[in-house]
Amino acid sequence: MVSRARLTVFALLLVPVIVIAAAVLIYDSTPIASSPNAHFSSFSVAGKTFKFTSVATTQAELSKGLMGAKVTDTTFELFVFPSAGTYSFWMSGVSSSLDIMWLDTPPGSDTGSFVYLALSSPPCDLGALCPTFNPTAKADFVIEAIGGFAATNGIEVGTPVTLH
Repeated sequence: MVSRARLTVFALLLVPVIVIAAAVLIYDSTPIASSPNAHFSSFSVAGKTFKFTSVATTQAELSKGLMGAKVTDTTFELFVFPSAGTYSFWMSGVSSSLDIMWLDTPPGSDTGSFVYLALSSPPCDLGALCPTFNPTAKADFVIEAIGGFAATNGIEVGTPVTLH
């Protein structure tokens, strides 16, 4: 038989672990983006419209990005942040080079411009040793696309973009 003292000690150790695990789960799945900015399904640039294959709004989605995903010419991920900031990206576990394009929009607007580009960023399998790409301007959105997308579509810093 298990003594009452052992059960008490076990409960005192287990309850905090359960509370911490629940907090992490809630944190990872809670949208961090403001809801008006999380509804986009496509973007237009240089007279062309492209459909997002995924939109990242939770901490878990923002952290994962395109890691482990097959990236093609029609893969576009939108990262939605709660406010403008200098959000860093890395290429750990990504299958091909990516164009990482930071864009900023005025509050309440769906039209903005690209403020920083990391073009044809190479994939990296070194985990924590992978380099990070750090923008020099604040942005509230990031779009990732296959490497070469920006050049093919005439995208450079200052190019206007509309989110739909």
